[in-house]
Amino acid sequence: MSAALRGRAAIVGVATGFIGEAPGFDPLEMISDVSHAALADAGLTMADVDGLFGCMQTDFFNTMAISEYLGIHPVISDNNRIGGAAFLAHTLQAALALEAGLCKVALICYGSNQRSALGRLQTAVSNAWSPFETRYEPIFPASSYALAASRHMHEYGTTREHLAAVAVAARDWARLNPEAFARQPLTIADVLASRMVSSPLSRLDCCLVTDGAGAVVMVRQDLARDCSKPGAYLLGAGMAHSHKHISAMADLCVTGARESGQRAYAMAGLSPADIDMAQLYDAFTINTVLFLEDLGFCPKGEGGRFVAEGRISPGGSLPVNTNGGGLSYCHPGMYGLFTLIEGVRQLRGEGGARQAGRPEICLCHGSGGVLSAHATNILGTAATL
Repeated sequence: MSAALRGRAAIVGVATGFIGEAPGFDPLEMISDVSHAALADAGLTMADVDGLFGCMQTDFFNTMAISEYLGIHPVISDNNRIGGAAFLAHTLQAALALEAGLCKVALICYGSNQRSALGRLQTAVSNAWSPFETRYEPIFPASSYALAASRHMHEYGTTREHLAAVAVAARDWARLNPEAFARQPLTIADVLASRMVSSPLSRLDCCLVTDGAGAVVMVRQDLARDCSKPGAYLLGAGMAHSHKHISAMADLCVTGARESGQRAYAMAGLSPADIDMAQLYDAFTINTVLFLEDLGFCPKGEGGRFVAEGRISPGGSLPVNTNGGGLSYCHPGMYGLFTLIEGVRQLRGEGGARQAGRPEICLCHGSGGVLSAHATNILGTAATL
């Protein structure tokens, strides 16, 4: 992977809002609020935006709807339909557009009111996802992830206790984050005792269902110095698609994160040993285990034990999902953008009680579909350029 884009663009503004429950607000209202806030964070205004990137569940033509609502006319936009990986793919697309001079200020945004509007997972694909799988009446998408968890248990001796340790670590971080939706104490026994959803995954192995919105603003490296806050520079980025349906996944224990991670490391000129912290898309506890392995933080099959040893918890050697993740912070349909926002906040030292030292390099990873699409970003402070 070419290093030509290394550090050439930076995230200079971030914002979140409506985390948890936001009755009375629709997604466009939420997006407008956080987009203005992210631009203010960067010292910019909506009039500066000429690049727009988004992925909404409720509007197939979402960038047109967003630009209309915001009153802007972008010269370049993209409506990416690869689910939770979309936003970490958008950063790569925005970096390319910025470097080519196609735009000067790129806005990446998302909002969902799925909890207050529906009270359940909001998806348009559950009934028509696969004619081959529907006949077995799986719970979408939990049963797909349950297959991966079951196979990992069979292959490597991973236990439900190992998976539960992922949820407990996320909750321990969330308890330090006043914005997190779920902050009650959580134990491994609590996870094991919670209602089974799709064996071996129980309710507390599954992500939250919340409202929430987020936005990030990107500019070229030379413009980042003039913004209000320190930039988080995109040192490396990579993508990979391995399948759409879980029944077409070649190996249920190996995800596309292996390829997307390798591409991001190559662009950044870094290795897993250089990473100070990671923000991983934890829609289910098995995700964190698989991504820790496939992104090179531990050997294949050792992810469960890695977590159980406290490595990713507060005080551990590799802080992971320091905001509480999709398991305890928020999960408004798609969580990927929030990995980036938390990574930027940690690199700036804005984590408050959950601030994990003074990191200089953070890896963020998003996944869409059923372990289908993957995008990895490596962010760094100015000192890493």
